Amino acid sequence: MNQRSLLLGIDGLGGSGKTTYAHQLQQQLKHSIVVHLDDFIHMEKVRYNEDFEEWYGYYYLQWRYDYLIDKLLAPLKNGLAIHEKIELYDKEMDSYIMQEIEIPVGTTVIVEGVFLQRPELRAYFDRVIYLDVDRGTRLKRVINRDTYIGSSEEIVRKYNKRYFPAEDMYIAQCNPLALADAVDHQVKERVFWNFRS
Repeated sequence: MNQRSLLLGIDGLGGSGKTTYAHQLQQQLKHSIVVHLDDFIHMEKVRYNEDFEEWYGYYYLQWRYDYLIDKLLAPLKNGLAIHEKIELYDKEMDSYIMQEIEIPVGTTVIVEGVFLQRPELRAYFDRVIYLDVDRGTRLKRVINRDTYIGSSEEIVRKYNKRYFPAEDMYIAQCNPLALADAVDHQVKERVFWNFRS
């Protein structure tokens, strides 16, 4: 009989390399898939609610945690397979598309995203790896990556107003370095393979 699926979180702040790390890890682990937290964000009218400061919108209004938990995390944690159509966010259209998701029992499910060790989510993960990268390095990366925001100055302005204050809140409230099972790229491959033991 197959074991239930293993839920592995790749946590880290913006620009820390979570997506790349998750896909590299997927190549090392048989029967694994990657789930992106950003497929579960709210539409712009919710996450950019002008009644709140920008950092608040990012920290408290950005993601559909209840939907993610209901559709994926809770069933997987309870030993169930996933076979249904799930709403995933379409950034270009600012809407949701239905996608068939199949996750057999025994799959290693690698979830990558920011703030994964918040109280709403942490208990669902069997293990969490936290990518601890300094702010200066991350800012250089996002200036090259997030050109959709605008110029380098506009990117820096948005991070200072929206993302960095929310990250500071996360660090203060959740202490992700202390909560994580492993930190950054110091984790050895053997640790990944021993996650079920």
